[in-house]
Amino acid sequence: MFERLFQLSSHGTTVRTEVLAGVTTFLTMAYIIFVNPSILSATGMDQGAVFVATCLAAAAGTAIMGLYANYPIALAPGMGLNAYFTYGVVLGMGHTWQVALGAVFVSGVIFLVLSVLPVREWIINSIPHSLKMAIAAGIGLFLAIIGLSEAGIVVDHPVTLVTLGDVTQPTVIMAVIGFAVMVALTALRIPGAIIIGILGVSVASILLGYSDFQGLVDLPPDPTPTFLQLDIPGALDIGLLTIVFAFLFVDLFDTAGTLIGVSARAGLLDERDRLPRLGRALVADSTATIVGAGLGTSTTTSYIESAAGINAGGRTGLTALVVAVLFVACLFFAPLAGSIPVFATAPALVFVACLMARGLADVNWDDATEAAPALITAITMPLTYSVANGIAFGFITYAAAKVLSGRIADAKPAVLVLAVLFVVKFAYLG
Repeated sequence: MFERLFQLSSHGTTVRTEVLAGVTTFLTMAYIIFVNPSILSATGMDQGAVFVATCLAAAAGTAIMGLYANYPIALAPGMGLNAYFTYGVVLGMGHTWQVALGAVFVSGVIFLVLSVLPVREWIINSIPHSLKMAIAAGIGLFLAIIGLSEAGIVVDHPVTLVTLGDVTQPTVIMAVIGFAVMVALTALRIPGAIIIGILGVSVASILLGYSDFQGLVDLPPDPTPTFLQLDIPGALDIGLLTIVFAFLFVDLFDTAGTLIGVSARAGLLDERDRLPRLGRALVADSTATIVGAGLGTSTTTSYIESAAGINAGGRTGLTALVVAVLFVACLFFAPLAGSIPVFATAPALVFVACLMARGLADVNWDDATEAAPALITAITMPLTYSVANGIAFGFITYAAAKVLSGRIADAKPAVLVLAVLFVVKFAYLG
């Protein structure tokens, strides 16, 4: 059956190899079942329901990727996008989480349409490489400031805006140690470095009396507080178009970058360096976002951590199917997820930020018209607490730099059009 579904022999793999690869991928990304409910619950969403939505969205999206596209790539609610959902759209702009879920749903539907039509390739190829890298890095910096804040290392200040917190507090010290453990385990190539760090800090916190242990296993929480609670009409308001675009834009390019990067490592690209069945992979990703929004979680996207399973030999959708099964099994560990304090997940945000920020290394720093827009994109996201603002200022700066330097030919029409639309948005919609 597995041979018929996944063509294992033609990919040079076996059931045993695929299962081990699936377990490896799962261990590297299982932290999301603790981190995502922690982030989204800040909006007022029920943490137990978000936990269920996270597990089910990851399982559904990953299963679709494995069975429909036959790729060893796992999906889950995206880091950065969940932070933008909470701290940007809901807490920052004042929208309800129901409207934010509606915006995620609408962006998923648009992504699905673009995945079916040839226009997706036109969009992906139109965006300059420097801005793609800067968006990824900017989301990383956004995660970093959130993580440092939740750890108590960075606090607000009436004069300087931010300053150093009380680093002598035990919870701050435990967060710092957790981050160091994640870095060390990653350097030693030990799978599951992030989740080991999170669980280690949590155990220490419980033993020292800084958090309560709520149990290990139980029946899954009630999913109804977030299930189908999305407000689609509210998300279609003209003032929310930028938010929908931000969700769509980040998911589109994050997915494309992850698919190409991971597939290249697995040797799955064709002779023209293109990914076969790219359309199917994008359909799987966009469908996962739609399903996730209905369940009650932020944008579901492909995970770069899938590279860990590929390094372990995963080459087909069977790897993804194993990951999906493990996410379903996680539904019974909700009490454990509820025992994880915020200062245990905070170092995970900072560590993921370190991985994402390396995109800036691929920017051409010798060309000011490429480097300046990239830096503006990356730095605006954390300083305005908005992924959308970073994207907007990046496009505007890029178009202006190319036009004023007499190099308008370097900017493709799509970039110029988007830059004008962003200027209009700021001028009339704020």
